[in-house]
Amino acid sequence: MMPTLFISHGPPAVALMENSTAAFLRSLSEHLPWPEAIVCASAHWEAWRPMVTSAAAPATIYDFGGPSQLFQLRYPAPGSPDLAGEILALLAKNGIEGAADPDRGLDHGAWIPLMMAFPEADIPVIQVSIQTERDAAWHCRFGEAMAPLREKGVLVMGSGGAVHNLEEIGGYALDAPPPDYVLRFDEWLAGAAAGGEVDVLLDYRNHAPEPDRCHPWPAEHFLPFFVAMGAGRGVRARCIHQGFMYGTLSMAAYIWE
Repeated sequence: MMPTLFISHGPPAVALMENSTAAFLRSLSEHLPWPEAIVCASAHWEAWRPMVTSAAAPATIYDFGGPSQLFQLRYPAPGSPDLAGEILALLAKNGIEGAADPDRGLDHGAWIPLMMAFPEADIPVIQVSIQTERDAAWHCRFGEAMAPLREKGVLVMGSGGAVHNLEEIGGYALDAPPPDYVLRFDEWLAGAAAGGEVDVLLDYRNHAPEPDRCHPWPAEHFLPFFVAMGAGRGVRARCIHQGFMYGTLSMAAYIWE
């Protein structure tokens, strides 16, 4: 059974960095069986209903600013129209209406960490959108609908941020220590995930410390966590990386095995 995964992808320039999080992302494949395909729910694709990339050769999307070196990178992983159709069928079986998008490529929430983890770009990659009008419980259900893919060696991965507050990021250097509120949320998340406290996690706005500060509306970087949790069938998660960037970004990663 393929595990499911949530990673904090950080800024696009992580691909050019040499720090603990960059090293973790480059070693990510060591934590997993080799995937037959990857389905990524990225914080950077929002839609009113689940959309699924169906291109045979999805483009690399440069949805960011930053150093010119980033725009010279490309991740030519194949897509899989057949897998896209299978995902839509699983969603429909679970009462979720989705649609294929043959023109959408891979945004940086998907291709940057995957390029670091699987640089050969030889594993088919499908992206699915998140729905910021929907809550954590809905995204968990979305992930659970895709859980059968794990039996076929498909990695379901959420890509976002364990703590993601861009409103306050300007006051911190890249290697600045996290403020107290970030640490407290990060510790709370690790404890609840390790304890398999599904109901507490789904109701994080009433249980987590300063949830709206750690994930300001629409919390798009946290919703992929619940997709991965749902695909993992809510079992206890194991934290496989902890770290921080710019103080307000937790780079924590979790695996459901």
